[in-house]
Amino acid sequence: MSDQTDHQRPVGLIAGGGVLPFALADSLLAQGRAPVLIALKGFCDAQRVAHYRHRWFSVGQFGSIMQALREEGCTDITFIGTLVRPAFKDLRLDWLAVRILPRILRGMRGGDNHILSATARVFEDGGFRVLGVRELTPDLLMPSGCVTHAQPDESDLADAARGREVLQAISPFDVGQACVVIDGHVVSIEDIGGTDVLLARIKRLREAGKLRTKPGRGVLVKAPKQGQDLRLDLPALGPQTIRGVADAGLAGLAVAAGHCVVAEPQAMIAAADKAGMFVVGLES
Repeated sequence: MSDQTDHQRPVGLIAGGGVLPFALADSLLAQGRAPVLIALKGFCDAQRVAHYRHRWFSVGQFGSIMQALREEGCTDITFIGTLVRPAFKDLRLDWLAVRILPRILRGMRGGDNHILSATARVFEDGGFRVLGVRELTPDLLMPSGCVTHAQPDESDLADAARGREVLQAISPFDVGQACVVIDGHVVSIEDIGGTDVLLARIKRLREAGKLRTKPGRGVLVKAPKQGQDLRLDLPALGPQTIRGVADAGLAGLAVAAGHCVVAEPQAMIAAADKAGMFVVGLES
């Protein structure tokens, strides 16, 4: 099959929560390529997914999902959207999942990157090509440089550099992809709760008087884990991230350029400008 024919075939989007699945679907449609959303029950937005070609499945229905993808003519697939790691008892295992149960159990023993890589290999073994946003819709990636009216000062850039060092250092432990640094101090690191929980924690610390710095200092830093499969689970940001950064009283956010997915970029920039915050893409 030629590359031209491959490029014209629909793309399967295994879709979790949030707005990213729909931003990716819209970008594919703009390219003239049809998205087929494999909507995961309990995660994907039912109202929004109704506007796209889609099918519903539970987490763990590997065989049924693969069969649906083949019926839809999808050979290229991607994983997109938020997904809280399910407990084993909540998985709805079908015939294929039962057959590969030892692989599933091994994958669940590691961090998020470990389990996602194991899941991707299951689909690759089924004959699918697993792609990432970088290959499918690079227009959704954060560009290099500052995209807002507000600009980071030298102290902000120093905090951002410190945050990058911290994220690189904790990468082998597959913990998180974000941290908050204020005036050189690492205040908190993202855990299983995600970025929203991290920012809410900073807000609580400030309200409790445990952060002595005045509002308007500090940076949220986001970057993928070192050695991470960049097809899977890139850091993401959007208008909701901006609201969290503003509520936490930070000066802005700095992310790895080309390695972070931006949902609703125009709305994100408008929200940041309204809040007087900076958003900057950092070169590797």
